[in-house]
Amino acid sequence: MGAAAEAILDAGRARRVLAPLGAAAPGSEAEGYAVQREVAEALGALPPAGFKIGATTRKMQEYLGLGGPAAGFVTAASVNPSGTEFRFADFVAPGVECEIGVRLGRDLPAGPCTRAQAAEAVAELFPAIEIVERRYGDLVELGTPTLIADRVFHASGVIGAPVAGWRGIDLAAVRGRFHIGGRMVAEGHGRELLGHPLEALAWLAGSGAARAFGGLRAGQVVWLGSVTLPVWLDGPCEVVADFEGLGEARLRLA
Repeated sequence: MGAAAEAILDAGRARRVLAPLGAAAPGSEAEGYAVQREVAEALGALPPAGFKIGATTRKMQEYLGLGGPAAGFVTAASVNPSGTEFRFADFVAPGVECEIGVRLGRDLPAGPCTRAQAAEAVAELFPAIEIVERRYGDLVELGTPTLIADRVFHASGVIGAPVAGWRGIDLAAVRGRFHIGGRMVAEGHGRELLGHPLEALAWLAGSGAARAFGGLRAGQVVWLGSVTLPVWLDGPCEVVADFEGLGEARLRLA
């Protein structure tokens, strides 16, 4: 295992901010995904339980200084049912994101993929919440390849109940509202995710993450991206992502 993967794993175990990796830092997005795969292997997460896609919205790309989306693997410990309670103290400066997620019913090979092909591979669609961590200092100094190697802020998440008849819903028009502590703090639409949530899944199939992990597999869960900017939390609270026509996902940080 290389020095970059070791540094990322050490920071995660110590629950501390990841410092820039210096000479060990990956030099390109492809190298970042290669390091990410090393991290997955060290965590016993090959094949992964799924993936998260970050920066699917223009707002998030601007916020992170990225030219496009980026993805990270998730472990089985990240795939939790709606209503799960977490310990706030177990995370480094946590935040939450208001997401749409899917579970794959068939494999998607790494490579070019259309929205229609992505849709055919989906077995279930549901509202979701991703827990992210502000575990970096200066993102420019850290560098995009290292951000990718460290799974683009990912920490954990929950998924809601599968939506019956989702193929008949205009997913681009669906509005999601984010409630924290009983107060609505942000909202956005499915079209924020590369124009349509399943465009994000098609992007993932053709991404460096899919190439590094040998494609996407049936059974994997994918967080397609947040329809809002991340909301950084000051302390314990209840979080609810409520999507019109899709239901809700919720979690509690105690």
